Amino acid sequence: MLSRILSTLLLWLVILGSLYFFGADAAVVLITLLAALTLHEFYGMTKKMGHRPFHWMGIMIGILITAAPYYLMVYRDAPEIVQNIPAGLVVLTLLLSCARVLGERDATNRVETIAATVGGVLYIPFMLHFLVAILLRDTDNGENLALCLWVVAVSKFCDVGALLTGLAIGRHKMAPSISPKKTWEGAVGGVLVSCGLGAAMAHFAAAYLPPDLTPLIAVLIAAPIAVITIISDLIESVIKRRADTKDTGALIPGIGGAFDLTDSLILTAPVAYFIFLFLE
Repeated sequence: MLSRILSTLLLWLVILGSLYFFGADAAVVLITLLAALTLHEFYGMTKKMGHRPFHWMGIMIGILITAAPYYLMVYRDAPEIVQNIPAGLVVLTLLLSCARVLGERDATNRVETIAATVGGVLYIPFMLHFLVAILLRDTDNGENLALCLWVVAVSKFCDVGALLTGLAIGRHKMAPSISPKKTWEGAVGGVLVSCGLGAAMAHFAAAYLPPDLTPLIAVLIAAPIAVITIISDLIESVIKRRADTKDTGALIPGIGGAFDLTDSLILTAPVAYFIFLFLE
């Protein structure tokens, strides 16, 4: 537990320090790096399931999905192209996978290769690119960066709240066949912590966030995001169980791999993005 706490504090220092000195550029680099590492771990787990994804091709396309829209928008100002890049790259992944399996895989696992390669790109970098899409909202860049940080904080602190509440008063197992340690009490605690943190950030950092994100609105948005966070975390547990893997990696002491960092963001990023379409 101590190593997990220390790692969490160090990670937040790195994130906040990077954003303070380098702004949105640092955010895109961090998102891209984490998406690539997560996809690397995901492909490793699919190999344990007996599949043979096109590992490095998927990772290279994943890097383009998360990074290309931002840099094209910032340095080329091409919004009509940017909007279609992520979906276009997912289609490219499918086309290349279909072409490659004909000569590089045998008949026993061609379908699995296509499904694992495309599924990984769609599930991880494509979903995480919505954090970059939040940075590219048609508003002030500083406001977008704060909004992106708000999503990450609300999502990740749901994990923290659920863990601490579960340890303190957790009694009723939520999904014993998937993640035996998770409890309904922990889930409620995680949602409450997310709502409280979201409201607090909306109040104390109001100057940096959209005017529409009042503390009350922040609570109403944070609640569904927190629920999706729990679902997203459980899906990672499903994948790990299928691959017979306890931790996705040993990148961060006390936490695990990159997948253990991004798991709660994979499903929440697109949900937050579409909710924010209604914010001014």
